[in-house]
Amino acid sequence: MTMPPTLPKFKQQLILAVLMLCSLLIWLDNTVLSTTLETLADPVRGLGANPGQLQWATGSYTLAFAALMFTAGALGDRFGHRTVFSMGLVIFAGSSLWAAYASDAGQLITARAVMGVGSALITPAMLAILMWTFTGPARTAAISIFSTSAGVGMAAGPVLAGFLLNHFWWGSVFLINVPFAVLALIGLALLVPNFRSPTLRPLDPAGMLLSVSGLVALAYGLIRAGQVTAWTRTDVWGPIVVGLVLLAVFVLVELRLKVPSFDPRLLAQRTFGGGNLALGLLLFGVAAITFYNAFYLQGALGFSPMEAGLANVPTAVGALAGAPLGSRLVRRLSLRPVAVPALTVAALTMGGYGFLGLHTPLVWIEILLLVQGLAIGMVIGPVTAALISDLPLEQAGAGSAVTNTVRQTGSVIGIAIGGTIMSIVYRRAIEPSLESAPGAVQDQARVSAEQARHVATAIDRPTLAQAADDAFIHAMHVGAGWIAVIALLGAGVLLITLPAVRKEEGPMPEPDYDKAGSSDTGAAQVDVGSH
Repeated sequence: MTMPPTLPKFKQQLILAVLMLCSLLIWLDNTVLSTTLETLADPVRGLGANPGQLQWATGSYTLAFAALMFTAGALGDRFGHRTVFSMGLVIFAGSSLWAAYASDAGQLITARAVMGVGSALITPAMLAILMWTFTGPARTAAISIFSTSAGVGMAAGPVLAGFLLNHFWWGSVFLINVPFAVLALIGLALLVPNFRSPTLRPLDPAGMLLSVSGLVALAYGLIRAGQVTAWTRTDVWGPIVVGLVLLAVFVLVELRLKVPSFDPRLLAQRTFGGGNLALGLLLFGVAAITFYNAFYLQGALGFSPMEAGLANVPTAVGALAGAPLGSRLVRRLSLRPVAVPALTVAALTMGGYGFLGLHTPLVWIEILLLVQGLAIGMVIGPVTAALISDLPLEQAGAGSAVTNTVRQTGSVIGIAIGGTIMSIVYRRAIEPSLESAPGAVQDQARVSAEQARHVATAIDRPTLAQAADDAFIHAMHVGAGWIAVIALLGAGVLLITLPAVRKEEGPMPEPDYDKAGSSDTGAAQVDVGSH
């Protein structure tokens, strides 16, 4: 293996700072949108987006990210990771600018999908550069420091979004990405060598096309069901069937490749497959309940964006505390007795939304969010680490691609199904309150609770606003119950598939990052000419 030359320590630290800035940018963008959903639904302050459009605004980003990320690493091997990284930042910044000035929900959805493409190019290149910049113990320390950017982004994102929404227009939450991206581009150009691999992986365009088409069709059908409040229409079940068929073909195509970008064979392994299924079900629940949370705090309870952002901080604090706590407990007890109870608690906290109402004291909401974040943190980090470490080193890169894709797919489907359940139940609950209202008022109130509150204010009918709040709370209760059941299935999967006791191998060795890195990115070399 051809190793890159060791860079001066000061330059390594500067590169780490640039990578952390980019990671912070991605995490901020992942968290600010949830605080912005209520504003986007408002016909006056936002775009008047309906629930289906908001589901797409959230899901289009995740869908593009999930479908393209496992191909992006191969692009880095071929053209250099700095080149792909820079391309991703340019795409991300340009689409953020587009999203900020979108004139309707359709433009916002498209811009968000393009942002997901940029993020998919950034993430693998960011990790590859980190692996090749640092070696030995310095690499372990750098990974630990780098990971803190996720926690900072999770905690700061909702608060930053709240501040911007309180003082500026909704597009500012996307516009803030642009200066971060420009600063990162300057750092990349000045500091980072263009690491690349002489061993080129196939780009797999057929797999990429099939996965994107299948996920889009599946998500369209699921979201469409919420818009028409029926599952029997052909424009609902037709896309769902087509999506499932395309995804099945995708799996068959990948099975025939010698070096697949997404290796389904790994999912046949009991622990790896079961662990990924459980993580997918957990991320399904997290995405869906986060979608509910945005409308509950700002819509039903009337919190300002800043108040809602601050109210969500306990979730990030809990996740930050839960990850290291879970790792320590796993070293002492093994994985199953830690992950199964933690995932069970996470599922129960999602079901706990079924007990929240219009007059629930804030302290109980904060306790619920803190416990939820703590439980989720105790599951995701330790389970992901265990799944990857159980694979042979030569499969670590493929395993990471599978794990990330399954988690993002779980999020996409969670938003689609969770939002659809909310839309269907809300419309059925609001219907009795609309009998005496004019036809135009009925049509607008059926769209969402946000639209109902707006029209109630316009026609001075407070009883309609109260009915919309009650219908939303009922829909949230029903949806939370189903979300909890699905997340509990994840706990059951972990109980069945994880080994009961840890293997008698003594203390877990430190991972060999040199070999693991080479399995993912190949033997690196520095493109000095382009630096």
